[in-house]
Amino acid sequence: MSNPKYERPLSPFMMYRWQYTNTLSFLHRLTGCALSVGTLLFVYWLVAAASGAEAYANAQAVFAHPLIKLLLVGFSFAFFYHLLNGVRHLVWDTGRGFDKKTARTSGWIAFLGAVVLTALLWFLLVRRGEV
Repeated sequence: MSNPKYERPLSPFMMYRWQYTNTLSFLHRLTGCALSVGTLLFVYWLVAAASGAEAYANAQAVFAHPLIKLLLVGFSFAFFYHLLNGVRHLVWDTGRGFDKKTARTSGWIAFLGAVVLTALLWFLLVRRGEV
């Protein structure tokens, strides 16, 4: 029974070619998940700050670990990207920005803006000696 008339179609995602807009969409979902996980670190820090000097000092020691610092850089990128891409989606909700050129440009602005804001934040934190 190999009649082409009765063959099932492939799933649509198997026929798409890669476009960076696909990656931006995936990155938006990924940064949303990262923000959920990163919020746990923030809550830990808040609870430690409310629990007294010793608990706060222990939390500061945890946050001084290079791996945690790397996670915080990733968390800040996730925050800025999700924020900027959320603004992009709000503009889309008004019915504007759907043409190909504008959608591509706004995607690059959201991504590069997140990179710049993350770098600026960490530059300022390091400069102030808080990292």
